[in-house]
Amino acid sequence: MRSATILVIDDEPQLRRALKATLAVTGYTVVEAKSGEEALQSLHELQPDLILLDLNMPGVGGLETCRALRRICDLPIIILSVRNSEADKVNALDAGADDYVTKPFGIQELLARIRAAMRRSLSPPEDEIRIIHAGELDIDFEARQVSVNDRTVRLTPKEFDLLRFLAKNPNKAIPHRKLLQTVWGPEYGDEVEYLRVFVNSLRKKIEPEPSKPQYLITEPWVGYRFVLPKPTDS
Repeated sequence: MRSATILVIDDEPQLRRALKATLAVTGYTVVEAKSGEEALQSLHELQPDLILLDLNMPGVGGLETCRALRRICDLPIIILSVRNSEADKVNALDAGADDYVTKPFGIQELLARIRAAMRRSLSPPEDEIRIIHAGELDIDFEARQVSVNDRTVRLTPKEFDLLRFLAKNPNKAIPHRKLLQTVWGPEYGDEVEYLRVFVNSLRKKIEPEPSKPQYLITEPWVGYRFVLPKPTDS
């Protein structure tokens, strides 16, 4: 099995060299791009499994690069930035990032975030339900596919993992911390803004009226609940 390849997009050569050396020691293959333009032009050739993206870059900035990457790929994207406000994090997540790490960071923290971003939900046991039909919404857990009115809806890996966990526990209020630790990893728990952004994104993609959700319901001060409609009598 080949080692996972990480694409580092950063205009600072010192940081690229440091990340390349450190990540190589832990078994990752590292490829580099010094700008968003270079990364977008060579993404297919580089074939990364995960992207580390600096937020502050000349030319095409980090947010614009993130949006462009998300339009053409479903790879995990982790933002690296000196900015630490909730608004900056929300903007990055809205742009399509899976996670946000503030500089300066410890390498163990970054490695944990990389492992969490690359983690995929385990395949369900044979006796578990594989498909959920909820009104016009269909979720195929095995194929990791979602459709609304028979139209395939493209979700990012983290969006699907969040929807999957909620849908596998229908009609239950799932606390924020439980959602974060299950979908992102045990290192998480306080990043409630992550859930806000991802749930809003899911609503735009699967709800008939995102402003009046019928599937993804907010439980104030608690978490979120996936409503599985009762089957109607034929």
